[in-house]
This record gives sequence, C-alpha cells and structure tokens, in this order.
Amino acid sequence: MTKEELIQPANIVYEKPHLLNDEPMHYCPGCSHGMVHKLVAEIIEEMGLEGNTIGVCPVGCAVFAYRYIDIDWIEAAHGRAPAVATAVNRMWPDHLVFTYQGDGDLACIGTAETIHALNRGENITVIFINNAIYGMTGGQMAPTTLVGMKTSTCPYGRQTDLHGFPLQITQIAASLAGTCYVTRQAVHTVAAINRTKKAIRKAFENSLQHKGCSFVEVVSTCNAGWKMPPEKANEWMEENLFKAYPLGDLKDQNIKD
Repeated sequence: MTKEELIQPANIVYEKPHLLNDEPMHYCPGCSHGMVHKLVAEIIEEMGLEGNTIGVCPVGCAVFAYRYIDIDWIEAAHGRAPAVATAVNRMWPDHLVFTYQGDGDLACIGTAETIHALNRGENITVIFINNAIYGMTGGQMAPTTLVGMKTSTCPYGRQTDLHGFPLQITQIAASLAGTCYVTRQAVHTVAAINRTKKAIRKAFENSLQHKGCSFVEVVSTCNAGWKMPPEKANEWMEENLFKAYPLGDLKDQNIKD
C-alpha cells in the first residue's frame, strides 16, 4: 500500500459539496441560511448543472449567497430578483434560473415583482427564506412577523390594529394560475432537511421542464434577531412559526400540459 493510499479514508460517507467555496460563512451561528446554501449546492451538483445555472440574489442576508456557491450569479436591487430572473430565463431558457430571497425582500419590497412573476408562470424557481424579521438591518418587523411578536420596530409586539396581519405570501403564490409547485418546508431536523432537499430539487426540475413557476418557502430561524440561542430559536420556531406557517405542499400540478 502506498503512502497516499494510507492517508486516504477507506470509505467516504459524506463530504462538503464541491460547489461550496472555502470562504468562511458570515451567517450567525444557528442561522438557517447556511443549511439551505448546502442543499442548493448539493442539488445543482447532483443534477450536473454546475455550468448551466444562474442564481439571482438581492439585498439582505441572502445577498452573500454568491460568495459561497460557485455558480453564475446576478445581484439584483432590493426586491427585484424575480424581475431579473425573468429576463435571464427568457434570454437563456435552457438554463436553470432561481432566486434566493428573504421575507422582507420578497414579501414587502418586492411584492409586485414576486406576484407578477409567479402569475406569469415564468419558468424559474423562487426560494423564499422566511424568518419573520428583517435579519440584516436591525431586526425590524417584516410582513411575515407574527401577531404579538416583538421586533425593534414593534417592541411591544405586532398589533393588528396598528400593523395589520402577517402576509401569507405562500398562500397567495398557490392561488396564482402561473405557479405549478408551491411548498413550505424547514431545515431544523434531519428529516426536515431531507424533505426540503427533495422540494428544491423538484422545483428545479419543474423549471427545466418549463412547467411554470415553482415557489419553495423555508421557514427559518433568526436567533440573532430574535435574541435567542440557536436551540431556543428552533424551539420557538416549532411552537410559533409552524402554527402560522404550517409545513407541507400547497400546490403541485403541471399548469402547461
């Protein structure tokens, strides 16, 4: 046996996706973004689409996705990722095109771009990270912030008479004629991670098969914004966010048969 063979592991059980760069991630410990990044990188590798994928990320915590996943990226203005992805996909319809967005970006600043891209049935995938808060800019109330949930801009909790109700953007997505697949998942357990991976892959396959727009919400933690340790953040998410945003498929159909 050679020296090289001696130092090699006998059986590799698991390894980091090759598309994930060695750049240290800036996300807070316990943040869900890192896990979703890993899944996206794994799926693109497994589908053999490394050179045939274009991602679009806007402003917010999602903006640094291009630093970690080694594919072609376009950075969009805040909220405009679906509009940019529409243009990219129409120019290169044979490419996998997806957006990666947070709740403040997608459900507030980019509400119009999101809804109209979905309604047009653009052959893109929208990955929506919902942690019910503006994570990067100081923990402000987001459209998805729960009633009674405290943030830096509603320190006494969200009040319906003052702030309105949480926006159920995923239900809106499911009601639109242009969406073929709408699902809500999470990454807080191994089983949940596996389901989310299957959901993202299915969405990517739909896009490549020109079935319409796929929308994958990932209910996530923001332990820094919520001011909780990671373990408590997961518990709080299960006890509170999952009641308002229950996991599972909302829509699954081929709208372009």
